Amino acid sequence: QEQLVESGGGLAQAGGSLKLSCVDSGRTFSNYAMGWFRQAPGKEREFVASIKLSAGNTYYTDSVQGRFTISRGNAKNTIYLTMNSLKPEGTDVYYCAGASKPTAYLTHIGGYDNWGQGIQVTVSP
Repeated sequence: QEQLVESGGGLAQAGGSLKLSCVDSGRTFSNYAMGWFRQAPGKEREFVASIKLSAGNTYYTDSVQGRFTISRGNAKNTIYLTMNSLKPEGTDVYYCAGASKPTAYLTHIGGYDNWGQGIQVTVSP
């Protein structure tokens, strides 16, 4: 059974770093792309970063450009999100997502067909 599992969240101080991991287990074939989204209470889920697993192209929302890095792992369907210079407004639940087929919508929720349960990231002032 396919399942996306996030790990690595927790508490960090402003200016600090955290690294999130995501594994899409149970999947026979490689995803076309994987990404990270985040959601604060009462707000819509928003795009953070994504990566095409074969080509390696990466995409970021403007607010994290230069601070966050999305990367592929050596294992199939594994990605990471290295978050540096964290800000308190980055306190959210972070979700990993997988796009099993080619799509032009890698910065949109609709481009993904599998989602993790989410992991809390809290940044203290």
